Amino acid sequence: MRVLITGGAGFIGSHLADFLLREHHQVTVLDDLSTGSTDNIAQHLGHPGFAFHCDTIFHRELLASLIEDSDLVYHLAASVGVKRIIESPVETIETNVAGTELVLRLAAERARRIVLASTSEVYGKSTHLPFREDGDLVLGATTHSRWSYACSKAIDEFLALAWHGQCGLPVTIARLFNTVGPRQSGRYGMVLPTFVGQALRGEPITVYGSGEQSRCFTHVFDIVEGLTALVAHDSTIGETYNLGSTSEITINQLAQLVLEATGSGSHVVHVPYAEAYAPGFEDMQRRQPDIAKARAAFNFQPRRTLHQILADIISDVRNRLECCSSEVAPNS
Repeated sequence: MRVLITGGAGFIGSHLADFLLREHHQVTVLDDLSTGSTDNIAQHLGHPGFAFHCDTIFHRELLASLIEDSDLVYHLAASVGVKRIIESPVETIETNVAGTELVLRLAAERARRIVLASTSEVYGKSTHLPFREDGDLVLGATTHSRWSYACSKAIDEFLALAWHGQCGLPVTIARLFNTVGPRQSGRYGMVLPTFVGQALRGEPITVYGSGEQSRCFTHVFDIVEGLTALVAHDSTIGETYNLGSTSEITINQLAQLVLEATGSGSHVVHVPYAEAYAPGFEDMQRRQPDIAKARAAFNFQPRRTLHQILADIISDVRNRLECCSSEVAPNS
């Protein structure tokens, strides 16, 4: 099968490319490298079944050609990370809405199977846990740019389902919950690689807010398995699925777990949201998925534990730190 991955040089997209190539599919990646990196796909450059285009999804002619030549499209290209969203709200909204609309339109014109990667952020401030796909979305005020990402991804979902309902676009929506693992960068506020990097460098571990907010962290390998399993069933077309772990942990507990796993002598420092982001910043207190629908449809069940996740991330961050140290070390 010929597969196009938009955002395929990013954290999740590159792991998806790895998996698909191992399964002997042909993979094409389109990525402008705004948050992705060629380091993530370097091992595939020169592979006869792999092609990489460094360009934006707004390059309509190229995008149309790539979709035309594909049997399946995974649309992962998006602005990511709370920090980036707050710093670049216009880019976030334009990329997530206008970019996705173009991908959906071109896929619909060619009747291509497409998977739209959405996010648990769309549930906003809802307190009806665990989150179900048919649950209400509760977003904050438009005066808080933090919610622009959630809103833009919700609009993406509405667009996808509208194209499905009106034109028969064979689309499936996957709402991803706190995906973590090797290659993830802490550059845009991703908590686990940030904590691990701070611990390994002996720096204070910075916990934003009270630290009593909880999350469910899912290994990227489990997410990739879910993304590939759902396309094997035509019954998933026109549907939305939560993909994530159901095991909750508070950020304070996570920080302690990182300290124990790394053997670090670092200490935890709490930073107010207003100092970390902006005055009036709002966050979700809990974020836990109900995955019964995905389990029933394509047997989705995360298999990696948080301890396995931590071990993989620690190894990955340690290797990157060692590479950086060797690059700046003076010649002996």
